Amino acid sequence: MPDQLLYAMEVLLNGLMAGVLYALVALGFVLIYKASGIFNYAQGVMALFAAMTLVGIMEGQVPFAHLINAAFGTDLHVFGWQLSGLIGILLTAVVMVVMAWAVNHLIFRHLVNQEPIILFMATIGLAYFMEGLGDLMWGADIKKLDVGLPQGINGWIDTTTFDAFGYGFFIDNLDIWATVIAAILVIALMIFSQYSKQGRALRAVADDHQAALSVGISLNFIWVLVWSIAGFVALVAGIMWGTKSGVQFSLSLIALKALPVLMLGGFTSIPGAIVGGLIIGVGEKLFEFAIGPMVGGATENWFAYVLALVFLVFRPQGLFGERLIERV
Repeated sequence: MPDQLLYAMEVLLNGLMAGVLYALVALGFVLIYKASGIFNYAQGVMALFAAMTLVGIMEGQVPFAHLINAAFGTDLHVFGWQLSGLIGILLTAVVMVVMAWAVNHLIFRHLVNQEPIILFMATIGLAYFMEGLGDLMWGADIKKLDVGLPQGINGWIDTTTFDAFGYGFFIDNLDIWATVIAAILVIALMIFSQYSKQGRALRAVADDHQAALSVGISLNFIWVLVWSIAGFVALVAGIMWGTKSGVQFSLSLIALKALPVLMLGGFTSIPGAIVGGLIIGVGEKLFEFAIGPMVGGATENWFAYVLALVFLVFRPQGLFGERLIERV
């Protein structure tokens, strides 16, 4: 088998795994948009905040240590404990649920029936607030996140593909685990949305707020629930990307990669987020492999947005979005 074809197969596998992670980030947007009609600009910062909180909890860091030391002349930095990744994740999930309640109670509860642009601007303010809060709580330095996920080349895949094709595929163990965890979470969310009582209530709220209220569904409960789920999705995304590249400011920019996914799949479709993520992940990898050398490389930085622009021109509702027909 030609070496170029084998390399293309390796690129395809890596693209599929990257696509699952893109879909995971996009799901946070979809869930909130379906339930409340809010485009949550803060989703990427939520992933950053969750990852920073997880590192701080695991390392026993004192929150707001710099402020406390400056105000009282103390020298506090750590509590003196080290927690396992599992306990840290559970405690961080609790923090994200509290944050979801606070966001709904302090912000969006007061913005019911406001124009979409006002809600969008509120999420921009929330993003900058959470980013600043995370820096004040845990510091702005780059942090290493290790929850016990294996990293490095997968020896079994490398050996098996080399024996079969004479060319070993370089597949990172972290990418494999991230793909499996993200796939499980995506499937769980789809099952929750389709078959659970709360999931049906969420879809009812998404279809018609007033009708949902008329049958006794609490909008406040649904919005806290959906923001909590989005926070947990952000936590998982923050763990995967933070473990891969470190917990730093650029982690919040993963939300930008989710935008083309949403444009392809549609803002209200969970299956659309999955398919859109896979298309973006595979497309940008294969495009870089095939066309990148001809145009100087770095096509992964812009390919997804160009593809999204094409979709906006020819199918603005996305692959799975509902076509809106308005009478003029």
